[in-house]
Amino acid sequence: MTRITDLLGIEYPIFQGAMAQISTSQLARAVSEAGGLGIIASGGMTADQLREEINKTRAITKKPFAVNVMLMMTNCDEIVDVIIESNVKIITTGAGTPKKYMPGLKEAGVIVIPVVPSAKLAKKMEDLGADAVVAEGTEAGGHIGEVATMPLIAAVTKAVSIPVMAAGGFSDGRGLAAALALGAEGVQMGTVYLASTECPIPDSFKEKVVESIETSTVVTGRKNGAPVRTIRNTMTTKYLEMESHEVPREELEKLTMGSLRKAVVEGDVENGSLMAGQILGNISNIRSVAQIHEDILTEYRHISLPKL
Repeated sequence: MTRITDLLGIEYPIFQGAMAQISTSQLARAVSEAGGLGIIASGGMTADQLREEINKTRAITKKPFAVNVMLMMTNCDEIVDVIIESNVKIITTGAGTPKKYMPGLKEAGVIVIPVVPSAKLAKKMEDLGADAVVAEGTEAGGHIGEVATMPLIAAVTKAVSIPVMAAGGFSDGRGLAAALALGAEGVQMGTVYLASTECPIPDSFKEKVVESIETSTVVTGRKNGAPVRTIRNTMTTKYLEMESHEVPREELEKLTMGSLRKAVVEGDVENGSLMAGQILGNISNIRSVAQIHEDILTEYRHISLPKL
């Protein structure tokens, strides 16, 4: 369908975003089986845990999947070693540059796709030898940049010749059509998969996603240079209040300590970190991953644009 489907051998130009402690084999293999690219988020995993997740994924699907590497992790060397040893052929990267690992990855035949927040960084990744990039706009959930998706995709597709995947604010066929119109080769989505039957998060989190609207998210951490978009709750309200009063970073970190686990394991929707994007308002029910993909492709194929 696009250069990215040819490059990766996937059916649809759809990536599943790497969400820490959420994008495990359970979700990744479902996305790959449904024709997209499932991605295991290695953030927070040990080398042995990642190896186990890779094996679990392969036990269910023979289709391509990827591993995301957060380059700020202290055990990054071990994670990359596991990827190469396990013969994983696709990775996405974030939170840093993969320069240190490129020679080994390329020698092993691994396709490297960094996630970038700017055209300047996208060009640097292309020069480094990246096979494609994911350009993620500030509408996305979790750790974000400052540029909105539409101007970001326009800038990145102009700056590089390698395939560009658009991320930040996508969940349906209209979004896929818009991304392709901007010159992207497909979309990466995260939030929409939170409301999937295969997503390994508590029902309370899924219900919060379904009931939220496009204005339900807030961004914390901007003053500290580490902005994160989450669904507004008791914890974020307290955080923003403390942030406005110039509370030291150490105190803010105490407030958020363990908040991701509270959300994705314990189902605490008031004190947990419910990372999600502004596309929330377009998600109204819980579906299987296969149904999500079917709905996206059906809508995309029936889009009729007005003649000018």
